[in-house]
Amino acid sequence: MGDWRLLQTLGDKPMSELVDGDVVSAIEFDHTGQYLATGDRGGRVRLYSKDEGPPTPSPSKAGGMRSSLWGRSSPTKGVMPVSPTGSAGPTEFRLWHEFQSHEAEFDYLKSVEIEEKINCLRWCKPMSSAFMILTTNDKTIKLWKVQDRKRPVAIVDNYHDKKGKANVVRVPQFKKEGSIGANAKKVYANGHAYHINSISLNSDNETFISADDLRINLWNLGISDTSFNIVDIKPTNMEELTEVITAAVCHPTHCNQLLWSNSRGSIKMADTRAHALCDSHAKVYEEEDDPSRRSFFSEIISSIADVKFSRDGRYILSRDYMSLKLWDVNMERRPVRTVYVHEQLRSKLCDLYENDAIFDKFQCSFSGDNGRIITGSYHNFFHVYDKNGKVDSCIEATKTPKKKPGLARPKFPRGKATAPSPETTEMDLDKKVLHCSWHPSLPVVAVGALNNVFVYQDDTQPH
Repeated sequence: MGDWRLLQTLGDKPMSELVDGDVVSAIEFDHTGQYLATGDRGGRVRLYSKDEGPPTPSPSKAGGMRSSLWGRSSPTKGVMPVSPTGSAGPTEFRLWHEFQSHEAEFDYLKSVEIEEKINCLRWCKPMSSAFMILTTNDKTIKLWKVQDRKRPVAIVDNYHDKKGKANVVRVPQFKKEGSIGANAKKVYANGHAYHINSISLNSDNETFISADDLRINLWNLGISDTSFNIVDIKPTNMEELTEVITAAVCHPTHCNQLLWSNSRGSIKMADTRAHALCDSHAKVYEEEDDPSRRSFFSEIISSIADVKFSRDGRYILSRDYMSLKLWDVNMERRPVRTVYVHEQLRSKLCDLYENDAIFDKFQCSFSGDNGRIITGSYHNFFHVYDKNGKVDSCIEATKTPKKKPGLARPKFPRGKATAPSPETTEMDLDKKVLHCSWHPSLPVVAVGALNNVFVYQDDTQPH
């Protein structure tokens, strides 16, 4: 069931001082889990580190760059770095660096203001002693290099000896002073005519994809002025448009495979080895609508907000407005599990449509061992489910959490939906957990609610 304990609250700020630019819009652990990056609507990126000193990536024996909590290489995949005393380091983050990634702009050709909001951020493979991070707003993608620069500074004592006599030549001493800096190494501009909704780093660590409403582009990290269009669903006549791309992600191990989801509730997989232009997908994951659940708002709530591969690439996790679906990559006709996150809101869809809450986009994530899944909801609740759909841990992201009891569920046949869990309290639609990220090797999650990032740990799982 899990016993989730609040470890830390990041970015805490009084509600009276809260502005729209402080609201968290992206959260991402790095591949080691030692560092956490957050982006907000004000275009700022904050980097948090576990260790006491500045983080320094180290090369592993395999030639890759992997950082660890104690500044040493971590060549064994999935092993938590340990301290010199032999115990795992504490899961507590401190602010390491903050920088302004994007500024508000104005498109004079279209007379449209471009917000500075960080839509998505992704950690890249570190270079030498520097961290590389991809960030994007609606139009421009940037590759940032964040590094702790240590430069020698001369310390010259006064030219007097102990007796106060002058004209005594002393050799200056040097010490290294660190200054953390973030530089935009590459700016990938003019690649999209529509709003960018997602970016995903490829498993080759050399290329990445970016997706907007109608196109998906493939970029090389080292080339900022050229991209390859690999998916284009724009019709010749825009009046014939029936769907838009909502999210895209690369396969965790096969650099030739990618997924994208659309507003009609389907997920498509493509293989770039078969076609350079992947409009003709290799697989499509789509479930027929249940006639008993069909309504005027069916098309809106079936739009997929987020899609993720499991870390082994075997499963696909998708989140639409009402439900969370787990797919097996080998079974296209129906999901393995369907979990209804807040089914009690189905009778209030008309009100949700009136106040635009029905267009909220909730993210989802797999645990490091692929055994559990997480997603957010309203009233600052987030849900942690067993992959088999048998346990729901519902936790309120607050400084004084009141964990709702997990509901033990019976086993369901493959492809059948789990029964919705009843809510006993009225939901506050202004409080919502849209963004979440799971630590790659520990039972630790980070969830965003307004301007706060809450870090939780499951004490029932081994650390």
